[in-house]
Amino acid sequence: MEAELVSRAVAAATALAGELHLRVDDAVVVQNSNKLALRLVPCGVFARVAPVGQEVAALEVELALRLAGTASPVAALEPRVEPRVYERDGFAVTLWTYYEVVAPDLDVPGAYAGVLQRLHAGMRRVEIATPHFLDRVAEAEGLVAHREETPALAEADRHLLLGALRSARERIRGRGAAEQLLHGEPHPGNLLSTRDGLLFIDFETCCRGPVEFDVAHVPEEVGARYPGIDQVLLAECRRLVLAMVAAWRWDISDQFPDGHRHGRNILSLLRQGPPWPALGALTAE
Repeated sequence: MEAELVSRAVAAATALAGELHLRVDDAVVVQNSNKLALRLVPCGVFARVAPVGQEVAALEVELALRLAGTASPVAALEPRVEPRVYERDGFAVTLWTYYEVVAPDLDVPGAYAGVLQRLHAGMRRVEIATPHFLDRVAEAEGLVAHREETPALAEADRHLLLGALRSARERIRGRGAAEQLLHGEPHPGNLLSTRDGLLFIDFETCCRGPVEFDVAHVPEEVGARYPGIDQVLLAECRRLVLAMVAAWRWDISDQFPDGHRHGRNILSLLRQGPPWPALGALTAE
């Protein structure tokens, strides 16, 4: 968000918290991307704020409530207020429990794989309408195919990305794997190490697809601990995820810090060919 929008978003979240009888002396920006993440103190609330119409907050709240009933390893909504999306001054605000981050256990890969399995097990018990993972692939293809949306992308790179997206998509379809509800982006940036254990956050990209699509987002040593994975399918999902992320980095509206450099790095990996690295390895760097 731009600075002026950040200021308005902070004011909206602070005012809302006051109306809900949550004491706020300060609002600390934890993350600023397509939405604003705030730590409200001293009430100990984590607020997520986005312009109305530019978020999927209602889906996240509904999913969090349903997963809570399955004992899934997910961050909880703030228990002192009604669990819903609040609108203030043109912003959609959701309120969550704030967790202090602690040092993870020594066996991080094993623990990570274990909580991802538990998450998938919980998600198999939830029925909720979400996009299909190939819908996101189609969005990435659209960005690359339309030069006005990715004007800085060189033509050779455009051809490379389109080829990777289409080839991986068709090979994944050809595997005929079982599909279920997925996190969508369970990479290390969306996993918290807390006193309550490892917890997943940010279900904005929740979708349906094979579990290999989720596993493609985690570090390779974590994926190696996840049982029953189709390794051929996982490799194609890793290639697909890399190509999707590269496409987003060239989006003219992308605000990822130093995005073009990250995009060029991924393009280099795609040119080198397999074995494809896991996105989680890149995210953790």
